[in-house]
Amino acid sequence: MKKILLLSASALLLLSSCVSKKEFAALEAKQQETQDLLNTATVKLNSCLSDEAASAARLKELQARLSDMKANNLALIESTKDMTMLTAQGAKNVEKSLESLKEKDLRITRLQDALTKKDSVTLALVTSLKKEVGLNDPDIEINVEKSVVFISLSDKLLFQSGSYFISSRANDILGKVATVINGKPDFEAMVEGHTDNVPYNKGGVLVDNWDLSVKRSTAIVRALQDLGVDPKQLIAAGRGDHLPLVANDSPTNRAINRRTKIYILPKIDQFYEMIETEMKSLSKE
Repeated sequence: MKKILLLSASALLLLSSCVSKKEFAALEAKQQETQDLLNTATVKLNSCLSDEAASAARLKELQARLSDMKANNLALIESTKDMTMLTAQGAKNVEKSLESLKEKDLRITRLQDALTKKDSVTLALVTSLKKEVGLNDPDIEINVEKSVVFISLSDKLLFQSGSYFISSRANDILGKVATVINGKPDFEAMVEGHTDNVPYNKGGVLVDNWDLSVKRSTAIVRALQDLGVDPKQLIAAGRGDHLPLVANDSPTNRAINRRTKIYILPKIDQFYEMIETEMKSLSKE
């Protein structure tokens, strides 16, 4: 480019010395026109070079994107294969879970049936006691505590103050209780004695209120045995003054706390045997 310009300038100088002014002006105009064309061509060349660079960059970008799309497509194909396998395994797991849930529902249903049966037996037992013993005496309470049937007898119905010898009236009440227990050979009867907090100080073989409560329980157990109850069904227990119903702060409240409770409850080993039988039957299905 520079060489062309130098040659043009040299030619003009030579011609200017050899040609007329008119011819020189025409040559000078022609040279300017050529220069303009050269400038325009240079601009277009630079623009083309710029477009070529942009196109090359765009091509490189598109090639990179195409490569990524191919890789993603392969990964998607592999993922689809894995998902197919997982879906099949998932279906098996869901099927197993449903079977497990059905078994659990069946267990729950059977256990609920057993509890319903137990509740029915409890209700029947309460009804029998209330029918046999009666409800007209305020010193006798028949109720259910934590799903266990009990009859609570006031101290004055059974014993003299500080004594563990059963009164004649107690024999009549215990006879009715014995009738109910004898009708439930699969149940046990736990006799639980309670006292107030007034210290026992009558001497003899008893040391304290705890001794007195246990001695009263054994006296009632023996009376029930004499009334025909199987001794294997009987349990004697004493709480002393350690589980009062109300505060021992008045003669009335202390009288409330002096009581004997007779729990009539299913045998624990039979209950667990029933549960075990249910579990074994489920495992065979």
